[in-house]
Amino acid sequence: MIVEFRTYTIQPRTLPEFLKRFEAGLEHRKAHSPLAAFWYTEIGPLNQVVHVWPYENAGERERIRAEATKDGTWPPKTGEFIVDMKSEVFQPLPFSPDLVPADVGPYFEIRSYVVKPGSIPAMAERWKEYLPGRIALSPLVGVFTSDVGALNQWVHIWAYKSLDQRMEIRNKAKADGIWPPPGDSPVIRQETKVLMAAPFSPIK
Repeated sequence: MIVEFRTYTIQPRTLPEFLKRFEAGLEHRKAHSPLAAFWYTEIGPLNQVVHVWPYENAGERERIRAEATKDGTWPPKTGEFIVDMKSEVFQPLPFSPDLVPADVGPYFEIRSYVVKPGSIPAMAERWKEYLPGRIALSPLVGVFTSDVGALNQWVHIWAYKSLDQRMEIRNKAKADGIWPPPGDSPVIRQETKVLMAAPFSPIK
């Protein structure tokens, strides 16, 4: 499986209309393949939306995207609001949860790391060992590594009921030695952003 993250930066104050138009076209698009999630930024780079699409492989992605645009009903009529677009394709780690509809938010933190070349297998082994203790504190939405685009990326997404809960859980995980996994870290750059789920997001 591959997962495409499409990140759009839109003009300030256009989010409500963007969401309305996106949702209006979504039923047609979902006839071809499911949307996993749709989030918009609350903390971090503002005026961004992130929609997440899973596919079996690159061939299926290409075929579905071609089919969805044949009759002109997709993409939604949102182009006038978009100032930047980015598409990234990731592969889920073997222990990453399935991207199925879930009511686990409404706050989602996307943490994006760049790691040293060649370090992903060892990092995956360490995460696999320590992840159960961290998942016991709050839901993990997914863990992914880059397949197309910038390489050596490690992206993980966590769900929280509130920003206060996020802080409480992160403090507890650190104080109890649950998380982050101990040992030398191969991470050389980190960034994070907090997003909220759109009303029509399957994962919300």
